[in-house]
Amino acid sequence: MTVVIRHTPLALALALMGQSAWAEEPKIAPTVVVTGTRVEQNSFDLPMAIDVIDTATIQEQRATVNLSEVINRVPGVASAGKENYTQEQSLTIRGFGARSAFGVRGVKLFADGIPASTPDGQGGTGLFDLASASRIEVLRGPFSALYGNHSGGVVQIFTEDGPDRFTITPSFQFGSYGSIRSGVKFGDTVGNFNYTASVSDFHTDGYRDYSQSDKQQANFKARWMLADKTSLTVVGNYMHQQGDDPLGLNIDQLSGDRRQQGTGALSGANGTRTADFFGTRRTLENTQGGFILETAVSERDTLRAMVFLGNRNNAQYLAINSLVQNNIRAAGGLSTFDRDYWGTNVRWTHRYDKATISVGAEYERADEDRKGFRNGATVANDNALSANYGTKGALKRDERNVAEQSGVFMQGEWAATEQLLLSGGIRYSKVEFDSNDRFICTINGAACSGSTLTVNTGLNRLNPDDSGSADFSDWTSTAGAVWKLTPTTNLYANAGQSFEAPTLIELAYRPNDESGLNFDLKPSTSKQYEMGVKTYLNETTRMDAAVFYIDSEKEIVTQSNQNGRVVYQNAGDTSRRGFELSVDSRISQSFSAYAALTLIDAKFEDSFRTCLVAQCSQLTANSSIVDKGNKIAGVANKSFYGELTYRHAPLGFSGAVEYRASGRMFGDDTNQVRVGGYGVAAIRAGFTQKVGGWKLNEFARIDNLFDKEYVGSVYINAGEAATGRYYAPASERTWLIGLSASYAL
Repeated sequence: MTVVIRHTPLALALALMGQSAWAEEPKIAPTVVVTGTRVEQNSFDLPMAIDVIDTATIQEQRATVNLSEVINRVPGVASAGKENYTQEQSLTIRGFGARSAFGVRGVKLFADGIPASTPDGQGGTGLFDLASASRIEVLRGPFSALYGNHSGGVVQIFTEDGPDRFTITPSFQFGSYGSIRSGVKFGDTVGNFNYTASVSDFHTDGYRDYSQSDKQQANFKARWMLADKTSLTVVGNYMHQQGDDPLGLNIDQLSGDRRQQGTGALSGANGTRTADFFGTRRTLENTQGGFILETAVSERDTLRAMVFLGNRNNAQYLAINSLVQNNIRAAGGLSTFDRDYWGTNVRWTHRYDKATISVGAEYERADEDRKGFRNGATVANDNALSANYGTKGALKRDERNVAEQSGVFMQGEWAATEQLLLSGGIRYSKVEFDSNDRFICTINGAACSGSTLTVNTGLNRLNPDDSGSADFSDWTSTAGAVWKLTPTTNLYANAGQSFEAPTLIELAYRPNDESGLNFDLKPSTSKQYEMGVKTYLNETTRMDAAVFYIDSEKEIVTQSNQNGRVVYQNAGDTSRRGFELSVDSRISQSFSAYAALTLIDAKFEDSFRTCLVAQCSQLTANSSIVDKGNKIAGVANKSFYGELTYRHAPLGFSGAVEYRASGRMFGDDTNQVRVGGYGVAAIRAGFTQKVGGWKLNEFARIDNLFDKEYVGSVYINAGEAATGRYYAPASERTWLIGLSASYAL
């Protein structure tokens, strides 16, 4: 299906209708952000692309379960789920992060100032509690390099401050495919202390067969004013998620029954088996907390210090047949890790009359025990009855991995003239990895735990000590300028360098089923350039536009993706060219409109080889050439989001029509797997009433209003085009009904 971009002029026209109501309609309030420069500033005056999603947009008439519900309204950003909560949602900014097999890569995540990305750069948005969020800030482009090891951007979520008086808000939602969410949020202010807490429980049977999932979440923030200019903030977050993994579908399965389970290959006469036969599923738990102390040392100097710690543990069953697991160097079919992490940072800020400078340092560490077990029993053949898939078998991998990230930075802004504002920064980052292998078998001819005599004799019977270490470091810098063309129009430009080291997940597997970490993988570096305009077309309409130009070297790409394991390698150069546009208009007291458009061309500038099967070398027939000029997999060439909202205050009514479109993309770097674009609409409406001390709210929404069948997400580089499990079909038409009641004492 081809994306219908012809809707864009209509949506933009709706947004510009506000020009006829210059002084009579509500003005757009200035947006204050902290992500760009680490100090509070009006986003309009910053030389960078930065957007804010406010509380109403995040929470109003939405499920508040997944970040993709709201983040796709930001130009340059794409997020999609696989109708599969075992994989976590993907998130890309300007094409960075598209290669991630699961979770978020290439984008730095924060929750209330605490990193939601591990020191190596891997993150997940599942711990973001939308129900208690006050805002989400999204920074794109070169200035994100000042946050360290990543390339694409920064996403920060902030929890609401406690209300003026004790308020409790229970909520309940139910919808298609057995989806049920219940939660309660409460908070208060007592003297110089305020707090907000939120807990929720979510269940869905899933759109596809064998895709049920459960998620429990809790979030807490408290703030004390210890003195007139000193505050202490305490934050805590807990997330537990478990679900069945229906796997991706190949093209024939997608065409036949898009709601069916995917299959994992078995050998010989046993043919193929579905996901539930292998017991594919995942359990993920994340707990973290931290303290943030902020104090004004003088009228011009402030100091901020933060300490955080957390734990993340994971267990995932994969669709890997017994013969593959029999290999002496195979890591099994059950992947587990138990990861403790902690970190600290400190920042000093000094304000001059016309300038501000910030200097800081940070350190983060993750220490994990990673193990692999057989998915099922140890058998000499792939007999379906004896393999006993879905149960924990013999140990196949055992290692302790440590990742550390440290950095120092300096960042500043200077009002050179009344019209010219200059910004810049420099950072030194270092990422260190150390792996201690505890699963070793070096006696030729002896079988290690979880292996059988079906493997070849000789060196293939050995599992050597694969311990090792690596460290990567680099200086990055960025500079930008804002020219105030008129009081309502700013032109800006910026340039910078970014540094992206591989993650532990990307180092986890070596080519050709070799054991140990892939220390041949090197960091990728990028040079980024951006120019843009921010303008108020009138007092009720703001427009932002930007063009960007990015060149990367040693791009980290997929070498092979088979049997639940993704092996990565460095390719040559890549380029990303794009255009972003957003228009936000308060058309009248009742109507408002918003539209965002993204165009991007992300491609390889050098050719390289990739694997279509689990074992291949760069010289065998099993490898395939990725040609120069091929598009980077997982990056849609265009996207659009539009929303028209209506409010009628006397009735407490609000409603909106939404439209989201995405252009075509490729599922693999060879560009043999083409995924068509799509356009889907949604409609929502609700009422709010006050009854005594209660504030009641009811809403209903319908997504995919016209019942389109489309592929919502792609498993990147998932094997041969004809048989690879590339496709994650999106839900057809769905409905959701929500109720909440808020009571303030």
